[in-house]
Amino acid sequence: MATALGRVYAVIRTAALAHIRDRRLLQTRSTGKDVFYMAGGKIDPGETPESALHREIREELGVGAVEVAELGVFEAEAYGHAPGTRLHMTCFLGDLTEEPHPSGEIAELRWFTLAEYEAMEHVAPGSLLVFQRLHALGLIDA
Repeated sequence: MATALGRVYAVIRTAALAHIRDRRLLQTRSTGKDVFYMAGGKIDPGETPESALHREIREELGVGAVEVAELGVFEAEAYGHAPGTRLHMTCFLGDLTEEPHPSGEIAELRWFTLAEYEAMEHVAPGSLLVFQRLHALGLIDA
C-alpha cells in the first residue's frame, strides 16, 4: 500500500517485456479479457523484477527471454482494477529464444504500432506509456 495526499491506495508491481518485431510491439490478451497488455506479470515476494520477467514469459509465451535490458519503470492507473489502484511496471527490452505462442491464460498475441494500439477500444495505460517511449526512441512505428 502507498499513500498520496493522505489517501491509501494499492500498488501492483509487475515486470514486463517489450519485444519488438518489424517495428511493432508484442502485446498479449488474456482469456476472457478485452484489452491487450505487455507480456509479463506480477512480481512474487522475494523475486527481482528480472526473475519475475523470465518466469512470466515462460508461463505466458512458452519461450525464454534473452538479452534483456531494463527500459524503465512505468507508473499508471492499473487497468481493470479498483479506482486508485496503481501499476508499478519494470519494463525490459529483450528478445525471445524462439517464436512465442499463447500459453497458460493467454488467448492471443498481436504486434502493434503506436497508432494501432491507440485505436483499440480498450488500452492499458501502462502499455500505452511503453508504446510512447519506444516510439520516442525510434524503435517502433507511429
